Amino acid sequence: MTAKLIQEHPRTYALIFETGDEIASTLKQFAKDHELAGSSFKAIGALSDAKVDWFNWETKKYETAADMDEQIEVLSLIGDIALHDGNPEVHAHMVVGKRDGTAHGGHLLEAHVRPTLELILTEAPEELQKKYDPESGLALIRP
Repeated sequence: MTAKLIQEHPRTYALIFETGDEIASTLKQFAKDHELAGSSFKAIGALSDAKVDWFNWETKKYETAADMDEQIEVLSLIGDIALHDGNPEVHAHMVVGKRDGTAHGGHLLEAHVRPTLELILTEAPEELQKKYDPESGLALIRP
């Protein structure tokens, strides 16, 4: 992945992922390296595989929505980065399109780029913190 700062205030980066890059872990490392305490992002591109989950409210657990091991297009990837226990956490939702025109989406768990993913990341003006929410069982952004 290569990155370029394209605006100083707010800090805005163009991140260009290459074949084989895993999106979530690479983005989390970038956030850590650049001390991003709150950001939002959007992206388009293509993947060799992806796994997306959905949150089951009844069980309070994520379950596999789609596990795809084929060339797919990223129709939409949006998300945020916030601090949880002092470390950046990536929260992203993605919709992908298959060869036959069907779309699948959910909470991004893992995905590998092929051949590229173009992501624009903008830092928030203030730090975002995630805190445990007992009702959902999740760490949610709390101002």
